[in-house]
Amino acid sequence: MSLTLAQRTQLRKRAVQEAALTAPAALMDGLSTYELMLAKLQQDQLRLQQVQSTQHKALVKAEVLGEYKPYIDGVLTAGRGAQDDVVTTVMLWRFDAGDWASGLDIAGYVLQHGLKMPNRFNRTTGCLVAEEVAEAALKSQKAGESFPIDVMKRTAELTKEQDMPDEVRAKLKLALGRATLEGLDAKNPGQPGELQAGIDLLKDAIQLHEHCGGKKELDRALALLKKLAGTAG
Repeated sequence: MSLTLAQRTQLRKRAVQEAALTAPAALMDGLSTYELMLAKLQQDQLRLQQVQSTQHKALVKAEVLGEYKPYIDGVLTAGRGAQDDVVTTVMLWRFDAGDWASGLDIAGYVLQHGLKMPNRFNRTTGCLVAEEVAEAALKSQKAGESFPIDVMKRTAELTKEQDMPDEVRAKLKLALGRATLEGLDAKNPGQPGELQAGIDLLKDAIQLHEHCGGKKELDRALALLKKLAGTAG
């Protein structure tokens, strides 16, 4: 479904109107714009089912996501928290496509209003958001690549009050701790408090899940802290 600029503008306006009129926790079912986007979502899901490669699936999602933007923008602008499977699914697809900032924009709305993931997901929304970001960050770190620390910080803030297994929160704290400590050494101790912040994050992660994998990094960070304290003394 390729939309002209005029059609995108009209779609966004209709989404604003419908989302603003739908009561919190109600269903968006029956509203014309929602039904249109839900039909497109189902069509795109069928297309994705024909693709076996995870990387190719991510490319397909990146390709189709633009068609949902006017609707999503409208809901985020005026929505009151009605249950919306299009919004929650597009949030996850944004993550899958590596568009973390846009995914977290949607996550902010979804978590604020307590939207639930579609029935095929067995994780709560807060757990899913934290785990998607944490696992992507840990995967990048394992490969020796960087992952945006601001994305991890924003995710931690958005999900700090969300209920989830300790192991999931430990993953996010571990990834954030590693990113905070990245590049710090005796010659580059970082900003005041930065080393201690990384240590605290790793300690929290280990306390939440003893086998999260952060003990070696914590030992190195503590050794560096001791060395710097000795130098200062």
